[in-house]
Amino acid sequence: MAAHVLRLRAALLIGSLRGERRGRTLVVLAVVVALTAVVCAAVLSLVDAPVAVARTVIILGNAALLLGFLVGPLLVGSADQLDPRRFAVFGVNERQMPWILALASLVSVPSLALIAVNVSVCIVSIALGAPWGLAVLMSIVSLLTATLAARVSMAVNALLLPERRSRELTALFALAVVVVAFPVAVFLASLRWDGQVPAAVGALTASVGFTPLAAPSRVLFSFASDDPTGSWISGLVTLITAAGLWILWSWLVRRLLTTTARPVASRERSGLGWFGLMPSNAFGAIASRSLVYWLRDRRYIMNLIVVPVAGVLTVLPLLVAGVPLEIAALVPVPVMALFFGWLPHNDVAYDSTALWTHVASGVRGLPDRLGRLVPVALVAIPVLAVAVPLTLLWIDDWRLLLPLTGLGATLLLSGLGFSSIVSVVAPYAVSRPGDSPFQQPQRPTSRGTYGPAIAFLGAIVVSIPTIWLLVLTVVEGGQFAPATFWVGLATGAVALAAGVALGGRTFERQGERLMEFVETA
Repeated sequence: MAAHVLRLRAALLIGSLRGERRGRTLVVLAVVVALTAVVCAAVLSLVDAPVAVARTVIILGNAALLLGFLVGPLLVGSADQLDPRRFAVFGVNERQMPWILALASLVSVPSLALIAVNVSVCIVSIALGAPWGLAVLMSIVSLLTATLAARVSMAVNALLLPERRSRELTALFALAVVVVAFPVAVFLASLRWDGQVPAAVGALTASVGFTPLAAPSRVLFSFASDDPTGSWISGLVTLITAAGLWILWSWLVRRLLTTTARPVASRERSGLGWFGLMPSNAFGAIASRSLVYWLRDRRYIMNLIVVPVAGVLTVLPLLVAGVPLEIAALVPVPVMALFFGWLPHNDVAYDSTALWTHVASGVRGLPDRLGRLVPVALVAIPVLAVAVPLTLLWIDDWRLLLPLTGLGATLLLSGLGFSSIVSVVAPYAVSRPGDSPFQQPQRPTSRGTYGPAIAFLGAIVVSIPTIWLLVLTVVEGGQFAPATFWVGLATGAVALAAGVALGGRTFERQGERLMEFVETA
């Protein structure tokens, strides 16, 4: 009887899991269909637009689409249903396998969506003056290029990246996409078109059209805009790209068929986590431990949450005091960069008794200092990458992109450098693990009174040249913008390197004192 009950429960569990998967599949399919319909409708609406506007939108969109098909499999890390190794046991012909798999990959939801988009682009290009035969040919070549790019990306993913993709690695990929894509998207969205193409976007389109990302679209609209030279160059790039992808895909198929197959595995939900992702050395171990602490300990989490909130709240009193919006809106980014750099100024104290693992294992000071900065960098860089373009979008002044980036870099990097020194020279007592982050214990020494101030003011003093150049850029014009960026970046890099080196040397010499501190604080 018990066996029958267990079988019944197992059957019900399997059925519910299959139902959940089927439900998720239907939801994803509905989302893809809706997005494809919206994109196709937007593309078809360009039939009545000027040729320059249609060319810009389609070329940049085609580049983004091909880049997505190339990078998407690396980000997702899902198992490839058309992995050549799955068919090795059937004694397949290595020469025929690339053709078969390439054609079979066209029968998928992403490929069908891509076909619909390419058909829409073909219709628009014919309506705007491109020869119909060339339009059909370039649409087919564009479709095959994107498909081969996805195939190559999946093959590279199977060969080089772990099939049991951890959530931590996926998170790093996602952060990289945010850092790169979000500022670009905000910049393009901030431009005023008014039926014409802005000069900056036009120059970008002309450059991207000659790259493998959007060469087929450039061919079509070069004919539509009577540019035969550009059409020939783009056509040559298109053919070379397609041929190169095919050669690479064929080589990867042969490579996969002649290597040992790995067992198929789903996404990793448990395991070593950050310790399995970071390098197998002292720096990787300390960085992994710090990441675990920063992402799970509420004392660290509270610090990370407070920084963006504090940066945004600084605007309100400035506006009340009568400061112009264009000036007040520039304050949150430097404030957030400064506080992010200041956060690890007491990281040794937060370790509590865990510091003995560093001292007892004889860890050098440089890996210890660098490893502790990884969590802050992984949070600060994406936050600042989002905050800078949003600030410039708010004040509508993109000439401050380089100066504001340079100031944020110098405040963040110099703050991290000073924090690397102060955390070993003047640590002070903090709430213990598990206690409230707002609980402040007694300080057994007076060093904790000046340590935070030195780290905070030191970063500001080092950044004074960059601040001055930013003021000149705001007052006199954009000729000081490149200098502000490079001075800020160089100043921050030098301060970080010096701080890490000096802090590491101090850590090696005063390990016993730090152990005594964490035992008594």
